[in-house]
Amino acid sequence: MSKVLKSACPLNCWDSCGFQVTIENDKVVKVEGDPSHPITQGKICGRGRMLETRTNSSQRLLNPLKKVNGKFEQISWEQALDEIAVKLKDIKEKYGSTAVLHSHDYANNGILKNLDRRFFNCYGGVTELYGSLCWGAGIEAQKWDFGNAYSHEPNDIFHSKNIVIWGRNVARTNMHFYEKLLEAKKRGVKIYVIDPLFNATAKIADEYITVKPGMDGLVAAGILKEMIRLGIEDNEFIDHFTHGFADLLQLLDSISVEKLSEMTEVPVEVMGRLARIYAEKPTSTFMGLGLQRYKNGGNTIRLLNALVAVSGNIGIAGGGANYANLQVGQSFGGEEIALNSRKEFHRQFPIMEQAEEILAAVDPEIKMIIVTCGNPLTQVPDSNVVEKAFSSVDTLVVIEQFMTDTAKVADYVLPSTTVFEEEDFYYSSMYHHYINYGPKLVSPPGETKSDLWIWTQLAARLGFGEDFHFAREQWLKMYLKPLEVKGLTLEKLKERHTLELPVAYIPWQDRKFMTASGKFEFTSSLGQLKGDSGLLKLSVPEESRWNNPDLAKKYPYSLLTIHPLRSNHSQNYQLFSSKLQVKVEIAENIAGSLHVHEGDFVRVWNDRGEVKGYASILQKAHPNTINIDEGIWRQFGGPVNNLTSSGKSDNGLGSALYDCLVNLEKIY
Repeated sequence: MSKVLKSACPLNCWDSCGFQVTIENDKVVKVEGDPSHPITQGKICGRGRMLETRTNSSQRLLNPLKKVNGKFEQISWEQALDEIAVKLKDIKEKYGSTAVLHSHDYANNGILKNLDRRFFNCYGGVTELYGSLCWGAGIEAQKWDFGNAYSHEPNDIFHSKNIVIWGRNVARTNMHFYEKLLEAKKRGVKIYVIDPLFNATAKIADEYITVKPGMDGLVAAGILKEMIRLGIEDNEFIDHFTHGFADLLQLLDSISVEKLSEMTEVPVEVMGRLARIYAEKPTSTFMGLGLQRYKNGGNTIRLLNALVAVSGNIGIAGGGANYANLQVGQSFGGEEIALNSRKEFHRQFPIMEQAEEILAAVDPEIKMIIVTCGNPLTQVPDSNVVEKAFSSVDTLVVIEQFMTDTAKVADYVLPSTTVFEEEDFYYSSMYHHYINYGPKLVSPPGETKSDLWIWTQLAARLGFGEDFHFAREQWLKMYLKPLEVKGLTLEKLKERHTLELPVAYIPWQDRKFMTASGKFEFTSSLGQLKGDSGLLKLSVPEESRWNNPDLAKKYPYSLLTIHPLRSNHSQNYQLFSSKLQVKVEIAENIAGSLHVHEGDFVRVWNDRGEVKGYASILQKAHPNTINIDEGIWRQFGGPVNNLTSSGKSDNGLGSALYDCLVNLEKIY
């Protein structure tokens, strides 16, 4: 007898969908959308549906593994945990706790995935990662300007006259927003897409504007110049609610709009047209993550923020500089649960440069790495250096569900449960503001265990078991405690499966910003506090003919590495039934100049490495642009991060994954 039960998607994704899961004989047999979910309304993407395949895959890791003489052997949980605990004790005694590195990313959400922080703090404090491969530069940029990174609630776009989608293919990454765009278009809202690639979202736009990769901030500067020349800026908002506008004017006066047009490869008349569109309020702007994955990434987002501010589209219905919605995640009690006060020692490495830092670390050297919620050998830039670093330490422990590229080089692999085999709740600080409950639906296969169980067992062996002596329900209630005064309880979440969090639908409507001045800051006080001038700049990518002409001659093409359609980063490639091939998507002008045809086998390379794959010709892509989807495993021809740089963004908190020049040749 089958039954259909409600659950939730754990993937680190914009949509954070509600599920209906069909269970038969203690097995997941189908994953579908929950029609009662207020945002996702019964529709889910292929990545969500793949969770059934992922849960039932014969490739699942079912037992703890230890590498002996270069080969994995199955061992008991008792042996694995005892040996890891002994190593952790010895390392702490001999070298100090920061000789352990915790490499954590966000492959999956789930409140209880964050208890690893509590474990390492109670251990005494380890070497941690800061920043983000994904969206860190943009988050920091919005904190410099607004004081925080907040977005409008999803249905607010129906108040817009114009919607600008800037560097974001929502048809691929945010399907429910894409559906709302279609509805807005039916209601007469105009849609504009600015992107180097003519993607599925661009196809529904009223106008598509192509831009040279990494030059989006200078496009915003050109629009600002045209807006001020035309006298259509919002002086009331500027005069009363902003700080540093004179500095912005001085910057804009330092360059002509014609020069900006030349550098960005966007015509002056297009910049002028966009200036009028922004002035025709309300105009909402939705920024993607790719346009801030450059050395100049933080400044790029800041220039887009400035455009939204100068046009007066902040704090009004149908407006907004929508990048992230951190007020969602800030609703919970995570910081208190982390027990930061127990951290005696602390060291940080930037996430994008973790490999280089591991190899260079002294006082102490890194002796052990524990990997959670990530696959760094595939996902961290400059993969060849990453493999060298992770293979260099005495002990590498990976908590995983599959034998990933990272797990293959581990000394211990600990098999973990999937979303349907454990209880948790889920949210995303990217799009909507609802949390979703995911009950345990089926029994875990083999000897797989939850992350919480693993930390609890290790804590007991290391002498701080009392800090983990709580039932799962108690942990969930702790995270929800700040919301109880507003009637949002675990009992209500279990009953309804989805709860709306108390957030501002229209951020900054009261014109009170979380900056030092209380205003929107064109010149950032927070930036100055962190050692920067705080001024906006006309910066360009590090790997560009403007910064490095010799490199640009050697490697004339810009490489993008966008999110794959069917996999959440690197999670699903091993599950596809068809034989995988690396697809190298190239602009038409590259194909023409190199006589490359659809399906030709090509090599893409730079000084960091190479990737080989089969050519696909991109229609209407910006000239000299190449894309290879990220996440591809080594066994299938990846990873594309063989080519990418481990450099940091200008504000130090983001990656420069897209700041990448390459060359290409046809093999056959």
